[in-house]
Amino acid sequence: MKTRHLLIVAGLLCFTTTFSYAEKEGVPFPEGYRNWLHAKSMLIQPGHALENPFQGLHHIYANGKAANGLKSGKYADGSVLVFDLLKYEEKDLTIQEGERKLVGVMHKDSVKYASTGGWGFEGFAANSKTERLVKDGGKSCFGCHEPQKAKDYVFSELRE
Repeated sequence: MKTRHLLIVAGLLCFTTTFSYAEKEGVPFPEGYRNWLHAKSMLIQPGHALENPFQGLHHIYANGKAANGLKSGKYADGSVLVFDLLKYEEKDLTIQEGERKLVGVMHKDSVKYASTGGWGFEGFAANSKTERLVKDGGKSCFGCHEPQKAKDYVFSELRE
């Protein structure tokens, strides 16, 4: 009986430690992002410099704080931008959404992500809310966003 209780406690500690690490260190999955402001869409086609790995249809979403940032150019902590990257297919002279490739997330927290311009970066594979694609703490993502320093490292602009 005591052994079983110890195993249960050890299992709970392991789960809690893993959960706490993901919450503290990782950018969380942006639940409900498709209900946020849809800022714009874009299609990257073969031959574009970012074809690998970003070829596809991008939908850009912003939570309330990020929507204000898109308007003002200044992003408050708690701003979250999402790009929903989908495969596409040409059918009947249209471009149609295909399967999801990834959900890319930028999460503003100037203290937590000070080394990457105040932004945390993450990519979640396909339809997964847990399979993380960023393996270097967001440094490679930030390297690409760094030229956008004057716009707080954000490429997207609000389409009026």
